[in-house]
Amino acid sequence: MPDADLSGRTVLAVVTNYGVEQDELVVPVDHLREDGARVVVAAVSTDPVQTLVGDKDPGTTVTPDTTLGEVSADDFDLLLVPGGTINADQLRLDDDAIALVRAFAEAGKPIAAICHGPWALVTAGLVSGRSLTSYPSLQTDVRNAGGSWSDEPVISDDGAFPLVTSRTPDDIDDFLGAIDAVLAAG
Repeated sequence: MPDADLSGRTVLAVVTNYGVEQDELVVPVDHLREDGARVVVAAVSTDPVQTLVGDKDPGTTVTPDTTLGEVSADDFDLLLVPGGTINADQLRLDDDAIALVRAFAEAGKPIAAICHGPWALVTAGLVSGRSLTSYPSLQTDVRNAGGSWSDEPVISDDGAFPLVTSRTPDDIDDFLGAIDAVLAAG
C-alpha cells in the first residue's frame, strides 16, 4: 500500500554503473514508483548498473533509463543520490553528476543523499552551514566542508534547498519517510 500520493512528482536517481549499494537505489526507486512518482535512473553510461550489497557482494543489476549527461534538473522535483562507497567515490569525480547536484541546489529543489552519497554534496560545495548525516566515515569531510554532522537515522535541513540525508540502508524507512514528506510538500 502506498505511503503517500506522489502522482505527478518526478525523481532523478544518479549513479555510476558499478558499486551503488543495492538497497539505497532499488528500495527507494521501487517505493517512490509504488507511491506514484516517476523515477528516472541516470548512470554514467547506458550499460547495466551493477549494484553491490555491503560494498562487496553482487546485487541486482539495474538498467538505467538514461545517462547523467542527457538529463536536466529542470525536468525533476527531487534528486536522489544513493551511496555505496565505490559508487559515491566515482560519482563525486563525474562532472555531469556534480553539475546536476549544483543545478538542483541552485533551483532550490530537494536533494536526498544516503550513506556515502553526501560526498557529492561536499564536492559540489553545498554543505557549508547545513546539518546532515551520512555514513560515519564521511563526518570529517562534512565538517571540513563547513557542515554540521550528526549521527542520526535521518536529517532534514530546509536551508537554501531542502536536504534529506541518512546514514545507511538500516535507516531506509526513515529516509523514505523524509523523502515522501519533502515531495508531498513541494
